[in-house]
This record gives sequence, C-alpha cells and structure tokens, in this order.
Amino acid sequence: MKTIGLICGGFSSEYAISVKSARNILKNLPDRYNRYLIFLRKEGWYIEVEGAEYPFDQRSFTAQISAEEIKIDLCIVYIHGDPGENGKVQAYLDMIGMPYVNSGALASELSFDKWYCNQFLKGFGINVAESIHLTSMNDLGNADEVVSNLGLPIFVKPCDSGSSYGIAKVKRAEDLSTSVQAAFDEGRTVVLESFLDGTEVTCGVYRNQKGAFALPVTEIVTSNDFFDYEAKYNGQSEEITPARISASEYELVQRTAERIYDLLQLRSVARIDFMLVGGIPYVIEVNTTPGFSDASIVPKMLEYAGISTTQFWSEIIETETAL
Repeated sequence: MKTIGLICGGFSSEYAISVKSARNILKNLPDRYNRYLIFLRKEGWYIEVEGAEYPFDQRSFTAQISAEEIKIDLCIVYIHGDPGENGKVQAYLDMIGMPYVNSGALASELSFDKWYCNQFLKGFGINVAESIHLTSMNDLGNADEVVSNLGLPIFVKPCDSGSSYGIAKVKRAEDLSTSVQAAFDEGRTVVLESFLDGTEVTCGVYRNQKGAFALPVTEIVTSNDFFDYEAKYNGQSEEITPARISASEYELVQRTAERIYDLLQLRSVARIDFMLVGGIPYVIEVNTTPGFSDASIVPKMLEYAGISTTQFWSEIIETETAL
C-alpha cells in the first residue's frame, strides 16, 4: 500500500489555513493509501500519527515510531505561501527524488508572484490590469503621477503573499504611501494595479486523463471593498456557483482558465481568479494551492459538478503519477 505524506504548515501568515486545508484533504484521500500529515515549521519537520507529533527525517522521508518505520512514497504539498506555494519545497523534493503531485518548482514560483505571473500571461495575449512594479518604497515616487497613470482606486498588493494579506484598495492619492508600506511589510515586492470594474469570478482547473479540465465557474460577491481576508474566511462574501453570467462568458472563462493552466504547466489543482469587464476576462491571480477547507470555493465547485472530493484527489494522484 502506497504511503502519502501531506505536507502543510509553512512559514507565512497562512499557516493555520494551510493546516485546515490539509486536514480536509487528508480525510478525503482514498482508503487504498496510507496517509499522514507532515508539518513543516521553521524549527523543523514533524509527522502526525494518531493525533501525536513525532520528529520527521526530511532527508530519507521516514519517521521512526517505536519499532515501526513510516516511509513516505508520494507527497502532496499543501502549504499556502512560503515555502510551498512558491515552489521551494517542490525544488527540494526534486533534488532528493521524492515524487509529488503538485505544480513544479518553476511553475509554482512564477504563479506565486502576482506581477511576474501576469506579465508572463500578458505575453500570450491574456488580459491583465495595468500595473506598476515596486521593489522598494523608493520606487513609489510621486503618488500623483501614479494616480495619473493608473487612475483611482488603485489596488496595492504584495507580489508574493496569499489570502489577501497586505492588499489594499486605495481611493485617495494621499493614502497610497501608507498602503504600499503595509504591503512591503507582508512581501518582498509590491504591485500597483488599475481598478477593474466588473464581475469577479473564479474557476478551478485540474488535470485528469483527458487533460486540463475546468470546474464550474463561481461568482464572488462581497459587501467589503474587495475579496479580502475577512470576506474569504469570516463569511463576509457570497460565492455563487454557477456564476450568474452569460453562457458565452461562462465558456470563455473556463477555456481561458484551462489555457492559463497549460501555459504555466501547472499540475494538480489550481484556481484562477478573473474580473469580467465588458464580457472579457482579465486574470487577477493564479492560485496553485487554493483553499481546501469545507468552506472553500473549490470543494463547492466539486459539489456542484457532482464530483466527490475522494474521486477528485484519486483522479489527480492517478493522473499526475502516470505522467
């Protein structure tokens, strides 16, 4: 029987969310696999066995529990943020020859950086917002010039952070500097984006034996200024599946999501967020490790599509390990 290690935790503000997603995936993995949670923290690696934690050897991917040795055969990396969603763990697994089902190191790192990812996709004709890239506060310059180039409101985002940490919707030029500093507190680089006035939708994609497959499109409605942390995790949003958009828009979003999945050479599951403006999808960001708790969007997409979570992960494991 193959043994799967589900790596979760990490170093970012999203630690608790990662663990919640991983526990939900773990309980839905097919019974034909042995499966364990593996926690990655700055102080080390640990494996959970029957509710207790034990040291885990990340070189041999084994753990000694009394007289029993547990050896991991295959990994699912489900760390939101650093060092999983940005590809560092995958690079390490590649180096030691440990198989995993996720997007690879390069695809993960590129997708995780909001600015670089969108510029890459823009080169293939994918629509994105106008933007300015900042590597330090000194790059900000004159706020009035930024407003002249991008208009108001402006979205300020850390390029390398998730769950909407550090994101702000700036409505006045005099508030720009404070919001940019807050974004730099969360990430190494920052992107300023023009406001896209439209309908926010998102589409999950995964690979099965037939290729990239788009899940139902979900519409995101929030009373907040945008789909921020509170909206995502504290019930201050409504996710409507299927999205209330025209049939042609729905089809276009799904095909665009599949194309992005293929362009970035993604694996396993990804969720791609769009703003529909005048019937045209503009990509907001690509999530290679989307939330997977019971309240998350992708499980709701699966439910609407009539795909059980166990069937979903079974297809992913069988497809990705066969490639």
